Amino acid sequence: MRPRPDRIERLPEQYFAALLARVAEAAARDGEPVLDLGRGNPDLPPPPHVAERLAETALSREAAVHGYAPFSGLPRLKEAVAHRYRTAYGVELDPEREIAVVPGIKTALVEFALCVVERGETMLLPEPGYPDYLSAVALAGAQLETIPVEPIPVEPRPDFDAAPADAAAVYLNYPSNPVAVAAPDGVFADAVRYSERTGALVLHDFAYGDLVFDGRRPSSFLAEPGAREVGVELFAMSKSYGMAGWRLGFVVGNAELVRRVELLQAHLRAGIFAPLQEAAVAALLGPQDTVEERRAVYEARRDRVVATIPGAQSEGTFFVWAPLPEGVTAARILEETRVAVAPGEGFGRLGAGRARLSLAVSDEHLDEALGRLARYF
Repeated sequence: MRPRPDRIERLPEQYFAALLARVAEAAARDGEPVLDLGRGNPDLPPPPHVAERLAETALSREAAVHGYAPFSGLPRLKEAVAHRYRTAYGVELDPEREIAVVPGIKTALVEFALCVVERGETMLLPEPGYPDYLSAVALAGAQLETIPVEPIPVEPRPDFDAAPADAAAVYLNYPSNPVAVAAPDGVFADAVRYSERTGALVLHDFAYGDLVFDGRRPSSFLAEPGAREVGVELFAMSKSYGMAGWRLGFVVGNAELVRRVELLQAHLRAGIFAPLQEAAVAALLGPQDTVEERRAVYEARRDRVVATIPGAQSEGTFFVWAPLPEGVTAARILEETRVAVAPGEGFGRLGAGRARLSLAVSDEHLDEALGRLARYF
């Protein structure tokens, strides 16, 4: 057989696949049930009317429902996204030109890189940061540079003045995974100025945009003056509406970048199943009370974690970022307590000595895990 192409060899280890494998291995050994706080998999289901709309549409016998959906997505879905941005984030979007429909924003992380970065150019990623950003660097054949997001207790604010001046793209993420902080004041303005100075294009991963705590308001990158001229934002149905497995998200913002994503997708796939899109319309235009209810549940769980673990912090997302005691590792915690947490070093070297804990588990599961963890903290 021919050897693997370089683009496959360049791929990093898939962090979460490896983490799940370690959890499964531990669970196979005798002992108490393993409690998994490592993976962020929403435990709260979508609103009932959303699932009902999916079923209603999928049961239709119309050819238009079960045939190929429009390559660029249903116009009414784009209009619904524009409505959400206008009412929730104070941002006006042109549905036809400034919104692309994608099969989950994990896919868009790679597609954006393929649309803006030439082989050998530099991509600037936050550190600690979401591990799958590295997949975009690898598949684009780009060079990696990082911009530190200082760990707690220092304010986690990237220093764009110290960032390399030759980047082709920069990724941001607020509220951030794994550091679980909301956007610091002025960070989006700093990013816009950096882009204007260097020509780097900005991707803001807004997956957890609605999940902010302590009275904060969601903060879209596109609300910053000049942002639309230099970048795009990724918004998903996964976290706000509990639709992670449905794989549906959006690239919104700069019209040229949106067009590039749609052009690339037209060569990669033939649209997204129409009932999924119709269900997303129902979620975006229907009652929004469950978005707040979901956020409040995660905040209450956050409160219990930070009350147990000294130095733990979360301003948003459904994660908590916590320092580990001297000599304690995630592997040791799993071995001795049978509680899985995500090792901080998997999010970059600045994550060493820390762990990410998921709030996307049942209250009973979380409380049992915290009881076992109390011996360390």
